[in-house]
Amino acid sequence: MELFILKGNRFLLPKRNPTLEKADMKEMLEKPLAVGKGPTAALTIERTYPPVERNAATFDPKVLQSLLDGVHVEIRNSVKHLITQPEFRYSDGNDMASYRKQVLAWTKRMAETGFGRIFMPRSIGGEENLPKFIAAFETLAFHDISLVIKLGVQFGLFAGSIQRLGTEYHQQKYLPDAAAATLMGCFAMTEIGHGSNVQGLETTAVYHRQSDSFLINSPNYSSGKNYIGNAAEDGRLAVVFAQLEVEGEKHGVHAFLVPIRGENGSPLPGVTIEDNGLKMGLNGVDNGRIWFHNVKVPRVEMLNRFAEVTTEGRYRSDIQNQGARFFTMIGTLVSGRISIAATANSATKSALTIAIRYAARRRQFGSPKGSQETLLLDYPAHQRKLCPLIAKVFAFDFALKHLIDLNEMVHSGNSRSLETLAAGLKAVITWNTTQTIQTCREACGGEGYLAVNRISALKADTDIYTTFEGDNTVLMQLVAKNLLSEFQDKLKEMRPAQMARFFIGKRLAAIAKGNPGFAFKIRENHLRDTDFQVAMFRFRESAVLFSAGQEFHRLIAKCQLDQYAAFAHMQRELLDLAHAHIERMILERFARIINTVQSQPLKLVLKRVCDLFALAQIESNKGWYLEHGALTGWKSKAVTRQVDKLCSEVRQEAVHLVDSFGIPDSCLGAPIAL
Repeated sequence: MELFILKGNRFLLPKRNPTLEKADMKEMLEKPLAVGKGPTAALTIERTYPPVERNAATFDPKVLQSLLDGVHVEIRNSVKHLITQPEFRYSDGNDMASYRKQVLAWTKRMAETGFGRIFMPRSIGGEENLPKFIAAFETLAFHDISLVIKLGVQFGLFAGSIQRLGTEYHQQKYLPDAAAATLMGCFAMTEIGHGSNVQGLETTAVYHRQSDSFLINSPNYSSGKNYIGNAAEDGRLAVVFAQLEVEGEKHGVHAFLVPIRGENGSPLPGVTIEDNGLKMGLNGVDNGRIWFHNVKVPRVEMLNRFAEVTTEGRYRSDIQNQGARFFTMIGTLVSGRISIAATANSATKSALTIAIRYAARRRQFGSPKGSQETLLLDYPAHQRKLCPLIAKVFAFDFALKHLIDLNEMVHSGNSRSLETLAAGLKAVITWNTTQTIQTCREACGGEGYLAVNRISALKADTDIYTTFEGDNTVLMQLVAKNLLSEFQDKLKEMRPAQMARFFIGKRLAAIAKGNPGFAFKIRENHLRDTDFQVAMFRFRESAVLFSAGQEFHRLIAKCQLDQYAAFAHMQRELLDLAHAHIERMILERFARIINTVQSQPLKLVLKRVCDLFALAQIESNKGWYLEHGALTGWKSKAVTRQVDKLCSEVRQEAVHLVDSFGIPDSCLGAPIAL
């Protein structure tokens, strides 16, 4: 009898679904496996892994879990209770049709619990509580990522755009059924020829006065909506973004509610739908392409919170500038990027938990004769692989909580600081998810390659995160452009020489004042000083910002380039600036969180984790610091030694740190992590 049947990036046990509840898995693994046949079989093999070795904890993981759960612990626990029920056991995933049906059934089950109403208006029975919704969404990501994306499309994008871009008429008409998942919908923005450049969409919506309606058209192949969740099978109504034209005048991109399927599931006249088919991951989501040919949409079905066509057939908007109007509309959807970043970090936590627990039970090489081999987690190289990643996932968690709070304070959704932070964190966190899951796969060796241990599913399902809800490289350029705009606004009256003295001199003086001889100080208490770490991050950000601003000014003033050409010419500088800014924001937030912690043992552990995050980032950028005189070769080596030491220290708490994520064992699924 074989223990596991492997299929694709999912797994099955004989005659039952793949992921078992903890007790079931324990029973299966401990059941002896007979070797040989018939009466001559005398040997049995126990189906057990060595136990995960946990050091005595110096802090209470439950206290740390409470800090991570935050104020929405109740909804997090409710979601965990639901996704650990037998009905939520993982699907095979290899049969796309059955997998899609399973994910749809899960979606409807989530809707029955009221999940879809959490952030919706109170006028339709909602709670208007976006932070609570994101907390639930983040927790769901410990389970199946296809379900997360399906729910995100249905409730976050489809229903969310109706709520934020529509008016009372649209909300009352559509949101109750959308929340109940009886009306499945799509968010049809991305096109074959235009993804990140939403302003360049080709789909048209031309208003016709006689019929008081819009005609929606896809003028060519490249204008087909692409990768649209719920399009291939389940969606009946789509929020379609198209170029509006009224009486021959073009007004830019607006959103329209367009029916795409009838009650029998067939595409409506004028609507052509194709299935995107098998993907690298997320095959429980029915992505598809949509084209429109003279599809008539009544005037009232335009989502008209920010602009409308009046009963007299005239275009009207309180926001006169077309570009400003577009960014106001798109800015209301920033919560999608926050949710993607949060769920990506949850997937990272899952991978790290599997890898750390495996490294705390797997022994290999290096034992004196007659003694045990060495745990993987005791090898410095293994600590170097995994411990800085633990530090990152905590740093990102606290930064995300700050972003969610900021999003609540900025109700209009179009704050530049909110947009900048959301774009930057989405990019940095999802890149880290891809890199961390790969590292965890390697850290688990062949076990990490087995579908039964779930890393393959995490890897396949999250890989797309780096390019949807905004391509990461484009988002980081957006971050840098916003920073440069602020820079120009603040310092446009200064001459270049004054700007240089103001920025560079100010930051270098701040470092030197707080740390006399800072370039040569290498003692541990200095390198682990939060003020020193923050000063280094700020110095890098300020210097890169000034350098980018100076180059931008040169390209405009001396090379006579327009702004677009200038930005295109200096993309490397822009990406450097974006990374420096986001890393500084993350470190400062981590430091502030530590100051709020009451438990002294937990505060000490988190300070150690924060030190590892800060010094590992300085180490990864040491070439830049050396070039700019903020490090000497001697001090650079001291930073590396401190990172080694901190990895060794964090290793002692590593298992307890990942335990604090509070991931149910049945969601991890991996035998090597149970």
